[in-house]
Amino acid sequence: MQTVFIISWTVLATILFGPAMVFASFFSKKGDMPHKIASIWAKSILLASGVNVKVRGFSNINPDRSYIFMVNHQSFYDIPVLLAHLRVQFRWLAKEELFRIPIFGHAMKGASYISIDRSNRKSAFESLRRAAETIRNGASVLIFPEGTRSGDGNISPFKKGGFVLAIDSGVPIVPVIIHGTWSMMARNRLFITPRDVLIEIRTPIRTSVYSRKNKDDLMKNVRQVICESFGNNEQ
Repeated sequence: MQTVFIISWTVLATILFGPAMVFASFFSKKGDMPHKIASIWAKSILLASGVNVKVRGFSNINPDRSYIFMVNHQSFYDIPVLLAHLRVQFRWLAKEELFRIPIFGHAMKGASYISIDRSNRKSAFESLRRAAETIRNGASVLIFPEGTRSGDGNISPFKKGGFVLAIDSGVPIVPVIIHGTWSMMARNRLFITPRDVLIEIRTPIRTSVYSRKNKDDLMKNVRQVICESFGNNEQ
């Protein structure tokens, strides 16, 4: 019954807050208002789920500057947890095709989401170049470097695109580790078991000392921080 209630509320909250986010996106220059509405949507889902979230290490970042947040991906719950409790404005990377959907695509543009064209290698790198310019102009971005949710609760291999973006933009990478969401709602499992969640924000890693040639070293550095923290602090 608990799972049914949570899913029902998530659907209802999306129906209530979704149009508000779309409407706000038409009048938002930087996407701040849609993000704030999304944060309220996320908090309502966590409240309905009975999920308590603790944030550790927020003092490691300056909310007024831009970063690329690299986060491990454990569950569908990662998104509301981050929207509700990562207390900074950030944007998501999204597939180029989504921006072509009428109204929805305009809403994404209004929310300042960053499009990535993956149709071919050349287009992908060009879209990363444009995304890097957007970030240099002051936008923070959140990336799941694994690309998808973990299948077994462990940290999956990282994809390189986000690290190319980080190097091209020159902004620091902030490793962020989420603890607790996988056991709450694992991949391919419908039942939800609410529990306490921890968001751990680690010290930013400089990207200006790397180039595309040694992007693998940057990726290994970030992965080591995330894996060590995840292994040492998993509840």
